[in-house]
Amino acid sequence: MNNVTYSAKKSEIQRKWYIIDASNKPLGRVATEAARLLRGKHKPTFTPHIDTGDHVIVINCKDVILTGNKINSKMYRHHSGYIGGMKETPASVMLDKNPEKAMLLAIKGMLPHNSLGRQMATKLRVFAGSEHNLQAQKPEAWNF
Repeated sequence: MNNVTYSAKKSEIQRKWYIIDASNKPLGRVATEAARLLRGKHKPTFTPHIDTGDHVIVINCKDVILTGNKINSKMYRHHSGYIGGMKETPASVMLDKNPEKAMLLAIKGMLPHNSLGRQMATKLRVFAGSEHNLQAQKPEAWNF
């Protein structure tokens, strides 16, 4: 009996392009699916320590929804590093002014917090509307 765990090599990785339409879908559901594609967990060749994921394009971020009372209670926080430098932005303002950033933060938070996760995040493209400039890559629609 030969039980050998498969480990992907960089030269064997096949990357595809997928497009996710976020209109009228919850922010977190779209983010989890995008993070899954970026990590490569949908592939049988998934290897935890190698970036086996695909490229992901997320469109219509301006039409994403937040369930429950999150539109009023969720806050996006960042700190300047100085005393009293905490900045807070409500989710309603973030989705109105910069829906791409809200989606980007949600997806990045679901990736590994190390150099591998940062490498995976470079394969993500986020657009507020339905227009994008990546038709040449022939992305496939990803339905979930």
